Amino acid sequence: MGAGHQAFYLVKMCFLGHRYHGWQKQPYLKTIHASIDKTLKYVLGEGVVSKTLGASRTDAKVSAHDAAFELFLSEAIQDEAQFIELFNTNLPDDMRCNSITPVDSSFNIIQDSKLKSYRYYFAFGEKSHPFCAPFITTILEPLDLESMKRGAKLFKGTHNFRSYCYKPKPDAQYERTITNCRIVRNQKLKANFFPKNTFVLEVDGQGFLRHQVRLMMGALIRLGKGERTLEDIGASLRHDYPYNETYVAPAAGLILESITF
Repeated sequence: MGAGHQAFYLVKMCFLGHRYHGWQKQPYLKTIHASIDKTLKYVLGEGVVSKTLGASRTDAKVSAHDAAFELFLSEAIQDEAQFIELFNTNLPDDMRCNSITPVDSSFNIIQDSKLKSYRYYFAFGEKSHPFCAPFITTILEPLDLESMKRGAKLFKGTHNFRSYCYKPKPDAQYERTITNCRIVRNQKLKANFFPKNTFVLEVDGQGFLRHQVRLMMGALIRLGKGERTLEDIGASLRHDYPYNETYVAPAAGLILESITF
């Protein structure tokens, strides 16, 4: 993938995804990847050949505290601190480069990803301030939070997550290992316009299926509403479960917290 390139970098980014149609480039739509490539082309100049490869294809409106992409260049960056400053100066205001680290040509951003951490922020019971919309999903109905906490714990471990994949294919691999899955009170993301009580679903694992975290959150919301039971959640993780989850929780509450390599 790095053929013809002489320098390789791991770049860490944060971005607010609310006005973007996800990471992946799409014709006529504003995406994270397209904005990054456009900025890089301007910053590096016409003489430098560049290619970028992302570690995670976030959905439309999903944000990231610590996303990552691999940067392949035809020549090495001479001053990395200066590059970050110039890159950030020209990136849109809702994106920021956190760091750039040289890597070996054998580094593979997809295969070398060891752990991905997602956080889904939510509140319930009343209408939130409109400024919350990019960060928190608000469920207007009351939720049984204790049942949701118990349900979240059922996802931890190695299971068949076919029911939690958007448009699953018959021959795909659906077994995934979740190392952490719990609902706790939000202590990290703060603003004076947030509701008094906000919560976060923490999910950590090596890899995820399409819309998996949002489908998991959707099932937990239905559990909190009394539309599902803990037994339903447990059954949905078995390989012979015949149904697919259909409620994809809204994207705006989801944040890619970090990627560990």
